[in-house]
Amino acid sequence: MKIKETIYLDYQATTPIETQVWDKMVPYFREMFGNPHSSDHFLGWNASQALEKAATRVGMLIGSDSNEIIFTSGATEANNLALLGVSRRAAQGKRGRILVSTIEHKSMLAVSRILQDQLGYQVEYLPVDHEGLIDIAYLDETLNEDVLIVSIMAVNNEIGTIQNIEAISNMIRGYGAFFHCDAAQAPCALDINKFARIVDFISLSAHKMYGPKGIGALYIRHDLQEMVEPLIYGGGQQGALRSGTVPVPLCVGMGTAADLVMGEWGEQSRAELRKLRDNFIQQLQGLPWSITLNGPKKHRHPGNANLCFMGFSAHEILNSLQPYVAASTGSACTSGIPEPSHVLKGIGLSEQEIEGSIRFSLGRGTTPDDLAEAVQLIDKTLSDLAELKHH
Repeated sequence: MKIKETIYLDYQATTPIETQVWDKMVPYFREMFGNPHSSDHFLGWNASQALEKAATRVGMLIGSDSNEIIFTSGATEANNLALLGVSRRAAQGKRGRILVSTIEHKSMLAVSRILQDQLGYQVEYLPVDHEGLIDIAYLDETLNEDVLIVSIMAVNNEIGTIQNIEAISNMIRGYGAFFHCDAAQAPCALDINKFARIVDFISLSAHKMYGPKGIGALYIRHDLQEMVEPLIYGGGQQGALRSGTVPVPLCVGMGTAADLVMGEWGEQSRAELRKLRDNFIQQLQGLPWSITLNGPKKHRHPGNANLCFMGFSAHEILNSLQPYVAASTGSACTSGIPEPSHVLKGIGLSEQEIEGSIRFSLGRGTTPDDLAEAVQLIDKTLSDLAELKHH
């Protein structure tokens, strides 16, 4: 996908809204603008029905009922609601330990610190191997009856690692702990229509799956909803779990996007992306530079290529590529923070390897021509930077 002269390779940061998604949203900004919580007139009923349909579609994506879907402003809020909501209700109970993987999204790591510092929970970080996979044996040793909740993301946002959620779930449930899964990156990576059967809380984000920004959802298993303390109080909307007028156009957009990614459209996209991604890596590794792949070989998001350009600075490469290639050094939520990626650190990379690593993420608009051009531009950039070093 080209935006003017820029080849866009940062789909894991955000995806463009698909045309079908946008078309479904537009009427709810203008003609059908009613408040879904206005229960005395037709426009309110109409908006309420649209909301129910959107919740049903998001529910179908993960295999849940519509009344188990709580719309939020995004996956960050969903992560906060899950962890803080459960932990506040269960504070001073028998279960005082919380387990979180070392390569979670920054929002999860930030919440974990709050749980420890303000609520007195003992937060422990689960290590991963060099591919970013959870050490199942270590998890089994660490789990016992005093663990309240375990949080492990389905698909990593930097290196694309896909966890074995079913195996992890079986282990956690054996100890009676809750399982939260940040699945923001999962819909474009794999079929998640059985997740609601094996996970208690699931965070989702619309703009990671060709929907609008500013909307996400938290799946909360029906029988657990009373165990969650809200973050936002008010008019009691969404079962009082998240008060405030729900943004109907955004929810409609999220529902439509969920519908697309779980159908044939999504399946074809994943297969095509995998081929394009593998070809892109092959082309780059055919250049006369030391370029290695970070993270998993197999269990990986089909659009993710996190690569180390040994001996170079990722920031210098990306700056030199402007405005022709849009990629990133890692999570969009951590850009601007001058510290090494905790994910690349977590899989055992050295500071020099982290310094030279770039995440390229491909998506539905990516073409073979885009990638061939990007390879040429990267090759020229590396030549220019190498020459500068020698002078």
